[in-house]
Amino acid sequence: MRIAQVAPLAESVPPKLYGGTERVVAWLIDELVNLGHEVTLFASGDSKTSAQLHAVWPRALRLGRPRTDPMVATAALLEAVARHATEFDVIHTHIDWLHLPLLSRLGAPFLTTCHGRMDLPGFSDVVRRFPDAPFVSISDNQRRPLNEANWLGTVYHGLPNDLFRPSFEPGSYLAFLGRLTAEKGPEAAIRIARAVKMPLRIAAKVPRGERNYFKEKLEPQIDGAQVQLTGEVNDETKRQFLAGAAALLFPIDWPEPFGLVMIEAMACGTPVIAFNSGSVPEVIDNGLTGFVVPGEAEAIQAIGRLSELDRRQVRRHFEKRFTAARMAQDYVRHYEALSKLNEGEAHAGYRPALSKNPVPDRLPAK
Repeated sequence: MRIAQVAPLAESVPPKLYGGTERVVAWLIDELVNLGHEVTLFASGDSKTSAQLHAVWPRALRLGRPRTDPMVATAALLEAVARHATEFDVIHTHIDWLHLPLLSRLGAPFLTTCHGRMDLPGFSDVVRRFPDAPFVSISDNQRRPLNEANWLGTVYHGLPNDLFRPSFEPGSYLAFLGRLTAEKGPEAAIRIARAVKMPLRIAAKVPRGERNYFKEKLEPQIDGAQVQLTGEVNDETKRQFLAGAAALLFPIDWPEPFGLVMIEAMACGTPVIAFNSGSVPEVIDNGLTGFVVPGEAEAIQAIGRLSELDRRQVRRHFEKRFTAARMAQDYVRHYEALSKLNEGEAHAGYRPALSKNPVPDRLPAK
């Protein structure tokens, strides 16, 4: 198939440091190319890809200098996609809602993966304006606020099987990896680590808009001994960071759409202790790859049960559920269905008659 992948311009594909969406897009592209598909990536010019790169802006916006108005760069991205839309069997976008007015009118088959939360004000209004636009969720929980959207199904993220070498030795510290924002739970992670008297290592970026939060709430607790901040990590330093941990703490306080760091830890053989919110019970198999807990007290108790978990089993379960090869195969099934349906439809505005997989009122606890 001829497949277009449309990436955000904030980071390169893959990103130099932080950037979960762009990293997933890179892994997906590599697997699609391995499967023999002809893939074109619309992204920043500093991207490195096995696909054909259509560079729509010289450098990724977050690290680029001088700074660029993101709307200017996005306009260039949409123009490039529109100009070449008829060249593809399917267009897969990862830029939230921005392309919907354009691609809904061009008649080219497309689907959208949103990588963020879906419960923010205004999202339902957008969905109602584009009732036929096909979406794929990255967890069942992600689409719960917008169950009226045209969901084709859920495709869980996956990463390359050989990206991280697992460690089967018990780790010596607790790990926290992610953005240093209140909703990610870094304060809870610090309290948990102090309660069990274990070192906590934090590998994270400080978002520009969260510097006051970091200065006021976190920096005073980072003593360089029990609580250490290592900053952002790349793939190799991330592997070392996760593989050496006794467990990854994931004490989130928001409806996490997926939580890529959970499967990165699992790929290293490292179990995850996570609060029961968002996608967590879909990703973590309680008692097998980690523990899903309601709060801090239960997380403290779970740390005392880490010896019950087999790190080899954690790794095997990652290989079973969360590889990039599986992710690509799942997406190809949706691409093929959309392409075939489009060939059989003579009119625009079709609504694919695929499995809708409605979200239940309550997701099963694991």
